[in-house]
Amino acid sequence: MDWLLILLGCIAGYVLLLAYIRTYNPYPRFITLYGPIIGLKTDQVGFFDYFRKFSGFLRIYGTIGVAMVIIVSVAMVVMLLLSVNLTLELKPEPTSLHKPQNIFLIPGVNEFVPSTFAVWFAFILTLVVHEFGHAILCRVEQIAVKSMGVLFLIIPIGAFVEPDDEEVKKASPWPRMRMYGAGIINNILIGLISFGLMVSMIGMAVPIQEPVVVGLYQNYSAAQADVPTPSIIRTVNGESVSTTQDVSDILNTTRPGDTVIVGFDHNGERKYYSLNVSPWPEALGSRESGFMGVFYYNGQGIIDTVQSMFSPVGIFMLLSVPFNPTMEGQYMKILGFDVTDTGYYQVPFPGYWELIHLLFWSGFINLAAGLFNALPMIPLDGGFIFKEGTERILTRRGLARYTDHIVGFVSTGMVVLMVAIFTLPYLFHL
Repeated sequence: MDWLLILLGCIAGYVLLLAYIRTYNPYPRFITLYGPIIGLKTDQVGFFDYFRKFSGFLRIYGTIGVAMVIIVSVAMVVMLLLSVNLTLELKPEPTSLHKPQNIFLIPGVNEFVPSTFAVWFAFILTLVVHEFGHAILCRVEQIAVKSMGVLFLIIPIGAFVEPDDEEVKKASPWPRMRMYGAGIINNILIGLISFGLMVSMIGMAVPIQEPVVVGLYQNYSAAQADVPTPSIIRTVNGESVSTTQDVSDILNTTRPGDTVIVGFDHNGERKYYSLNVSPWPEALGSRESGFMGVFYYNGQGIIDTVQSMFSPVGIFMLLSVPFNPTMEGQYMKILGFDVTDTGYYQVPFPGYWELIHLLFWSGFINLAAGLFNALPMIPLDGGFIFKEGTERILTRRGLARYTDHIVGFVSTGMVVLMVAIFTLPYLFHL
């Protein structure tokens, strides 16, 4: 299938549709254009008024959200500065992370983000949670909402809530900041809840006890014999084994230099290998028995690791799962990807791993969106909060005229930092 032709066909169809809408303006109440972007909208937004009965609570929630956005914004700026500084010091070679298609979180285009139901569900959930947050706080602050809808041609789809611009301008700074921050705090909260549910549920999976070999130590007999991985040890010296402890019990009777015949099951096919066991590596401890040079899948260790990740540092480790090339990172892919490792567990109900994947991506995309939107950069929500706060501080000192200059300078700085992280590795290795 020629995906380039399909892409060109989609672009041509979109251009024709855009030309038709621009020429004939059909259904203006429901279809609108923002330059080359097609928007489907509705003015049936009265249900947002329901939340006004919780105005007191939601104002407190919004105020806490603004404070959290400020903290997250500062933290993100510091992280960007440290990342650029580390890039300048290490001068790393460009990797897949620096490819242009991997800059944006587009399912199926970003090679680290699969186009699966779990990812698309999380993507849409993130949009809805974010935009509804804005709309609800608009009504709480008595700002009219004119319409809401979805946008097409926005990497790859977007959503919007359209408040009344005049009422937004008339509102006081704190109501505006609460309205801007509501989407961010909603995304962060939903992200944390999703990760929390995932971590609490991961312990329901029970690792199988079979000796699943997932790696080989170089320069030892298993690697020299080209034992396939992953594979399951079924026999050792003619004795059937069903757990790693069974294998260890037999190998404990051997000495370096002895030969063992091991039956490995790989993709349903059993093969036997004659392995000369070696002394144990010093890094693994001193033992008198022989060593084959294999290491096993540690399902319980992975579960324990995931359960320890619901912490400030652990959350960032979870966010790195799709991009982590280390062996530990590859093991963590059971959380969001359809990998063979999920077959090494007994699950409590059908669809268990699909639910884990849905929770992982709901947590990942919501948190990623919340953290990114917190950056002090126009047109992000964090940028508007930064502008409101800066203007308020400068107005007290009679310097309000410098607000736009400062916000513009900081916004430009954020863009420069982000571009630097992705382009410097290429510049270092021209």
